[in-house]
Amino acid sequence: MDTVLAHITAFAEKAHGEQKRKYTPEKYIVHPIRVMNTCKRVTNDICILAAAILHDVLEDTPVQKNELRDYLLSVMSPQDAQRTLKLVVELTDVFIKKDYPQLNRRARKAKELLRLEKTSPDSQTIKYADIIDNSVEIVKYDPDFARVFLFECRTNLRKLGKGNQQLYREAIEMVNKEIEGLRR
Repeated sequence: MDTVLAHITAFAEKAHGEQKRKYTPEKYIVHPIRVMNTCKRVTNDICILAAAILHDVLEDTPVQKNELRDYLLSVMSPQDAQRTLKLVVELTDVFIKKDYPQLNRRARKAKELLRLEKTSPDSQTIKYADIIDNSVEIVKYDPDFARVFLFECRTNLRKLGKGNQQLYREAIEMVNKEIEGLRR
């Protein structure tokens, strides 16, 4: 399992290339690795861990779905590759500004939430880990936008309760703690 995850991490790192985290000089790959490590605390499911590493690849890199599928088939069983790809697709935002310029952020996020509600418990588990990881950085580096982001996360968490309950509670606690911190 560790060898497969190492290969997938290398693929994701190459896909993200020179991208940096928005508020730090860190390479982007540190975020998906942290998301994967958060998921690893509650599961050893290779598909969930691989999708956690890859969760932003289709959304934020030039890699296309077919290319990702072909890569996954080269390092995983067909069944695991298919399931991992499904999770990554479920986690990839559809209602993005580029494709829906007529919609403001609130409208896009509302449509995205309706879509996310229908996703699998496993993808929702990864989403919790993503929220946990993003919440701290955003509050630290962009408190003004953090207000918008954290309230969006709180709204999402109210509707996305099918995943791992331990991470679900951690995500709720993290978002509430960070919102409370902003109020001080």
